[in-house]
Amino acid sequence: MLQNISFTIDTGISLKDPRESDLGKKLLQESINLIDEIGLEQFTFKKLAIAMSSTEATIYRYFENKHKLLTYLVNWYWSWLQNKILFTTYTLNSAAEKLESTIDILASPIEQDFNYTYIDEQKLYRIIIAEGAKVYLVKDVDMVNTGGAYLSYKTLCSLISDQILALNMNYQHSHTLASTIIETCHSQIFFSQHLPRLTDVLEDDHANLKKFIVHLTFSAIK
Repeated sequence: MLQNISFTIDTGISLKDPRESDLGKKLLQESINLIDEIGLEQFTFKKLAIAMSSTEATIYRYFENKHKLLTYLVNWYWSWLQNKILFTTYTLNSAAEKLESTIDILASPIEQDFNYTYIDEQKLYRIIIAEGAKVYLVKDVDMVNTGGAYLSYKTLCSLISDQILALNMNYQHSHTLASTIIETCHSQIFFSQHLPRLTDVLEDDHANLKKFIVHLTFSAIK
């Protein structure tokens, strides 16, 4: 089944893949809990070590710093989301149905996936909303990019780009529109929660957000 396909995360992000041990999975679980609770700025490895009943030295065996840890979590989310899209759209024959189904997934609140007991996808989704852009809005983005840190995001954009081109093979802005869809689905929810004068989407109004994204997308590619 497609939903059970394992996915890879660039090995350069972590010093040791936390998914390979119970301790590493606990690190991911508690880091999600803590970042969701206090935010990235207040998050430290010392606080994480306390939450894990472990030591900072143990955490540093997995990640060099908290930005690398956040990058890992964000990459996990994008890869998981791509698998969800592939599974959901696998049996759909219409290109329009596939694209609209993908938008529905991106614009909808996340449901818990019990295939990964060490990841709370709902909390991770809130982290993506609030903190996700901080992964690439950094001064050394070009160097980080060279290391492959954004590959999961690029792959997801390419998947959506292919869906767009399946509807209109002559559309010249498929990657631009794909990344716009993803970013808008997340930024508009953030605005609705914290900066409502920047959006017409009411707080957490995912249904209205989906209507806007569908209208934006299909109007653009006609």
